[in-house]
Amino acid sequence: MKKLFLLLLTIVAVQLNAQDLALYKKVIKELSSAKYQGRGYASDGANKAGKYLAKEFARAGADEVVCQPFKLNINTFPGKMEFSVDGKKFTPGADFTVREFNPGIKGEYKLYYIDTLNYNAEKIFADLALPENKDAFVVCDFMFTYKHMADFRRMQSKSGCQNVGFIYTWESPLKFYKAYGERVAEKPILWVAPDFPTNAKKIKIDIENEFLENYECFNVIAKVEGKRHDKCYVFTAHYDHLGKLGKKTFYAGAHDNASGTAAIVTLAAHYAKNQPEYDIYFIAFSGEDANLRGSEWYANNPLVPLNQIKYLFNLDMIGDNNPMQYCEVSDEGMKGFELMEQINNEKGYYKKLDRNELAENSDHYPFAKRNVPCIFFMNEDGDAFKYYHTIYDTWKNAIFDNYEPTVKLIIDFIEKY
Repeated sequence: MKKLFLLLLTIVAVQLNAQDLALYKKVIKELSSAKYQGRGYASDGANKAGKYLAKEFARAGADEVVCQPFKLNINTFPGKMEFSVDGKKFTPGADFTVREFNPGIKGEYKLYYIDTLNYNAEKIFADLALPENKDAFVVCDFMFTYKHMADFRRMQSKSGCQNVGFIYTWESPLKFYKAYGERVAEKPILWVAPDFPTNAKKIKIDIENEFLENYECFNVIAKVEGKRHDKCYVFTAHYDHLGKLGKKTFYAGAHDNASGTAAIVTLAAHYAKNQPEYDIYFIAFSGEDANLRGSEWYANNPLVPLNQIKYLFNLDMIGDNNPMQYCEVSDEGMKGFELMEQINNEKGYYKKLDRNELAENSDHYPFAKRNVPCIFFMNEDGDAFKYYHTIYDTWKNAIFDNYEPTVKLIIDFIEKY
């Protein structure tokens, strides 16, 4: 009978894990679908995703679900996104991307190539002042510009040079960002693959931007009540992503960060079935890819005082297959991190918890700088991470290997902390 009882417990545990993984995959697949158009701000993709998550937290059994609104200014590209070189059409996202602060532009333009082997800034400025180079696009290797940043900043100003814009060659697959999209620059910048022609004559371009002012977003906040209410744990993940690049291209963001968002939904379901000692809040942030706007807003307007947080876990891109777990820890979170290392060494969830310096790179940072004990989990350098911020971060390329060890490590930690 005892053996039978243990077998039944094992079967139940396996079924629960299977249910958690099924929910995890379901949420990732939904959030990365075309329905949400990359969970950006054009086409209201992020807000549609937020409404979906509010329903999912309620289905998971959360005791409360609220939406916390905030506003931001953001540049978007929902319209025309056409670019050709000597008559050859380039595909948005695959062959070229744009900087998030780009203005709209339309026309045919000459190309001026920077001679990086015989670089002479004054000659370049003199060349760009010539009538034949007026309104040209400057072509250069992106990494080279870092060595001469002051010169290129001067070129990027309308008062500094007459050139219209820039084409920078960069590594493939090409990435797209939103962090500095709260403004519109004077001149457009395009990123292209390293095999961009070295002797092209002209380009044709038609790019439309739409600047959204005071665009209303919201954080989705769910609560599972614990036995005690004087302290709480907090799980965070950002559900917004990069949105659209033209009418047909969108960034699905399966790994970044449908994976982390799906994980906190499953954690809400777990604790709804297994009442925790302390209250637990699950916060799905919007505005992370727009320079941490949602988490910064919440940190300034918390639902509970920040000093009541026992520990905060920020999950961002956690589904990959790297056997080492990248993490960042606040100063106040180091005592908890020591316990996490102890648990990991005992259970062998990861070969190593690879702690790095604290950086302003995800939603834990606004809390870390306000002295909240917190940790940031991100699985980098796995097979899914190579698609970070590219059009290839899709459901098809999603990896789920590290979901279970990450969640088990967190659950074990909360039981002992």
